Amino acid sequence: MATLSQLNIFPCKAFQTTVKHNKLTSKPSILPLNCIKTTQSLINKSQFLTKQSIPEGPVFQVRAVEGEEWVPDKEEEPVTESLGVAVAEEEKPKEVVEIEGLKRALVDSFYGTNRGLTVTSETRAEIVELITQLEAKNPTPAPTEALPLLNGKWILAYTSFPGLFPLLSRGQLPLVKVEEISQTIDAESFTVQNSVQFSGPLASSSISTNAKFEVRSPKRVQIKFQEGIIGTPQLTDSIVLPENVEFLGQKIDLTPIKGLLTSVQDTASSVAKTISSQPPLKFSLSNSNAESWLLTTYLDEELRISRGDAGSVFVLIKEGSALLTP
Repeated sequence: MATLSQLNIFPCKAFQTTVKHNKLTSKPSILPLNCIKTTQSLINKSQFLTKQSIPEGPVFQVRAVEGEEWVPDKEEEPVTESLGVAVAEEEKPKEVVEIEGLKRALVDSFYGTNRGLTVTSETRAEIVELITQLEAKNPTPAPTEALPLLNGKWILAYTSFPGLFPLLSRGQLPLVKVEEISQTIDAESFTVQNSVQFSGPLASSSISTNAKFEVRSPKRVQIKFQEGIIGTPQLTDSIVLPENVEFLGQKIDLTPIKGLLTSVQDTASSVAKTISSQPPLKFSLSNSNAESWLLTTYLDEELRISRGDAGSVFVLIKEGSALLTP
């Protein structure tokens, strides 16, 4: 704080002030008038500079409660939660979303076509268009150089190959059903096995072909069939009859004849065990017609599109894929 002697260095005119007190009387204090104004001006400037140099900060409210931990009025969200939301909201690439949509639309279009046997012209045109779009977005341009993707069991979902239609038409008979048509590729040994599984009221069986394949281009393989296999029939060792059947609008009670089936079931059980223990029947396929080629035009982890002789198309789904679930 400035002393009186320091303030007197300013050229000021003096004036006299008298300060009265209730009980004490002090001597008059002499201070120049101009000095009082100058001092007041310095004080005002000091206050102004202090207000400007120290910005007004936020006001904090603190509550102290004995025995309790202080908690702010508004809880801050954990950083981990915001990061988790950011990751969850991350969108897939546009190309991936488009391919997934095309694949699901293609599989849905197979409904009711019996793997291509009973497809209508409108549905066939829709399938061809979806296949063309997928082939244009093929994520594996050189399938024969990505053998691990080709490896495994593939389930036939659709085909335009006429050679399979007679086989599929037999599946429409009430006593015979084509359960599955598959192709299993072993990329390490360069072998292919095509298999058809049948089922009937008394037995189930399969027909398979084993073949070798050679890589001829980034998309094409040459297949040479070596042998055919007729699987050992797996007979049903028990016959289950319903309580009644309906025939020509009349219900027929089958309860009286159930007792007659006891001896038949025993015989069927022994026959089934005998036949099931036999090895499958194999036969050679060494003629000149036992060769074919296959061009893979689309391939990823769960879907494969291939084209064969005469422009036939095959759409196969990897075993275990969610695309096999309706």
